[in-house]
Amino acid sequence: MIRFDGVSKVYKSGNRPALHDATLEVKPGEFVFLVGASGSGKSSFLRLILREERSSTGIIHVLGQDLGRLSNRKVPSYRRNLGVVFQDFRLLPTKTVFDNVAFALRVLGQSEAYIYDAVPEVLGLVGLGNKENRLPHELSGGEQQRVAIARAVVNKPAILLADEPTGNLDPATSAGIMDVLRNINAAGTTVLMATHDTAIVNDMKRRVVELSDGRIIRDEAGGQYQTRANPIFVDDSFPTRADSQPIAIEPIDFDPIPAFDPMTPTSEAVDLSYLDRLEEDPL
Repeated sequence: MIRFDGVSKVYKSGNRPALHDATLEVKPGEFVFLVGASGSGKSSFLRLILREERSSTGIIHVLGQDLGRLSNRKVPSYRRNLGVVFQDFRLLPTKTVFDNVAFALRVLGQSEAYIYDAVPEVLGLVGLGNKENRLPHELSGGEQQRVAIARAVVNKPAILLADEPTGNLDPATSAGIMDVLRNINAAGTTVLMATHDTAIVNDMKRRVVELSDGRIIRDEAGGQYQTRANPIFVDDSFPTRADSQPIAIEPIDFDPIPAFDPMTPTSEAVDLSYLDRLEEDPL
């Protein structure tokens, strides 16, 4: 599904590799959390999967494609197998929930008959089956993120990349979003999610890949959110106060993925899906 073999990425403006000798494999149907401090290499990892960047050394295979050999003109077709969810929703403010989701399919040339079958189905999956005629400003933040998720998966991508999808949401709403992502993953979609949310990672108990200074320092199935300095494991060795309560550890301020939009035109003919043709500014 996704395989990195000795992959490094060095930017011209950088004095050290953004990613260094990364080797890992993500199998079909996995749910993987990507964690790491600011500058650890998370953004480069996602950019390479999206073919927003090319690796400096090493080989990347995604969905059977050698991304180093993928020509620019084939990038748009490749990216249609990927869904992307951002922290800031990026919805069209004057279009209904239905049309925000349907717009992706219309750009891809799907028939209206297909659209009127597919959109209600995916809105039901994300729990918005009764809100298809609402406008974005009539929705809560959590509901807007559900629309963004529906839009990302309506084309049934093999892989969903989620960039801090709960970063702007309260804990209760975040839990609902994670239920949606869990259901999407259970249906067979491979999910990679960058997050700094300790509670989500620890609750889900899925695979955790941790990056530090461009290197993969931990790849653990059923892992928890931790750092080398402050492991977050509640066990007999966990530090406690005098009253035997665990000492609260402030979560490290992990960086959100820097702004990059694979759905905006670039010199590499980016055309992930529909947002490259917007006639309106997203929210």
